[in-house]
Amino acid sequence: MASGNPYFDDFRTKSEIIDSANSDDMTDVTEYANDPVHIARKPSMAVSSSVRELLECPVCLNAMYPPIHQCSNGHTLCSGCKPRVHNRCPTCRHELGNIRCLALEKVAASLELPCQYQSFGCAGIFPYYNKLNHETGCAFRPYNCPYAGSECTVIGDISYLVDHLKDDHKVDMHNGNTFNHRYVKSNPHEVENATWMLTVFSCFGQYFCLHFEAFQLGMAPVYIAFLRFMGDENDAKKYCYSLEVGGNGRKITWQGEPRSIRDSHNKVRDSFDGLIIQRNMALFFSGGDRKELKLRVTGRIWKEQ
Repeated sequence: MASGNPYFDDFRTKSEIIDSANSDDMTDVTEYANDPVHIARKPSMAVSSSVRELLECPVCLNAMYPPIHQCSNGHTLCSGCKPRVHNRCPTCRHELGNIRCLALEKVAASLELPCQYQSFGCAGIFPYYNKLNHETGCAFRPYNCPYAGSECTVIGDISYLVDHLKDDHKVDMHNGNTFNHRYVKSNPHEVENATWMLTVFSCFGQYFCLHFEAFQLGMAPVYIAFLRFMGDENDAKKYCYSLEVGGNGRKITWQGEPRSIRDSHNKVRDSFDGLIIQRNMALFFSGGDRKELKLRVTGRIWKEQ
């Protein structure tokens, strides 16, 4: 595949056949990529769109990292996609063999690129082989919508997500650090994976999401309530919360740290990190003829000193 740039076309045609990823060349590139001080001394190449295309896998469309494979005609693809194409070049259908494009790997090692979250405020410029590690934990990476009960794909910063929850999901928004919520279900025996409306609390200049839902724990249906912090994990650890549910002279309490919305709603729920109420206990708290769920969950949020 010609790029239109003879300099890079020449790189593509210069390749080597290797026996394994433990070759001397692979070691050189790996050591070079893990040495940011060394990389910082290397001159940066201006990154044009044609260079970006050279480093894009034609199968998964992601950036390629060593080992970068190529066919005898110079078409490249990433190591993750090689097994998927059954050793056939996806561009020309020739057999791939075990050819690696060392020149393209070294071209990539000379590049410096902006973080993909630049539009969200990250001003960092990173060597090609360090960029992915940075982006995995970039403080500016957007958050997923924390709304439960739907497959919402919206992402954004906190202020954007707060407006999105309020306008698009019609979430209840409350000011203050205490809450007193009543959850009702007319026929709790039919509840399998029901999710009650999310509630968002604003306090201490932050936002917190209160979740309450039913789910199956083995063969037994249970209810769980938990709080998530709209921000990163390190900031979430600055806060604590308590939950209480009860009735008929009994009560259950829970205290813990809110989980960051970096952790998905399902991840928090499936780790049982919250107030868990067995259905029989929930019906006992509800009183009456045990045919209707009526739970009152109270709690508060505070900041650790």
